[in-house]
Amino acid sequence: MSSSKGGGGGGGEVRASHILIKHQGSRRKASWKDPEGSIIKSTTKESAVSQLNALRDDIVSGKASFEDLASRFSDCSSAKRGGDLGQFSQTSLPIKNVLFSYI
Repeated sequence: MSSSKGGGGGGGEVRASHILIKHQGSRRKASWKDPEGSIIKSTTKESAVSQLNALRDDIVSGKASFEDLASRFSDCSSAKRGGDLGQFSQTSLPIKNVLFSYI
């Protein structure tokens, strides 16, 4: 996540990105890369968390970029944009407190 304008909660916007790994407990058990949900239905939550931790390690170590891994491994349609969810203002969505706590 990056801050586009301002800092420390004084208005402005943030850009958020994520990598989503769906699992058998996910509400919707299908994705752009697994339309039938066959992989998702057999993926445990623990396995999904383990995959995410491995991806995080690759990003932190510099082995791969966030955008590359998001585009290859995320179950979210934002994968086509490298995981980019877009810009959010402080009043634009319910998770604003989480997003703006990082800037």
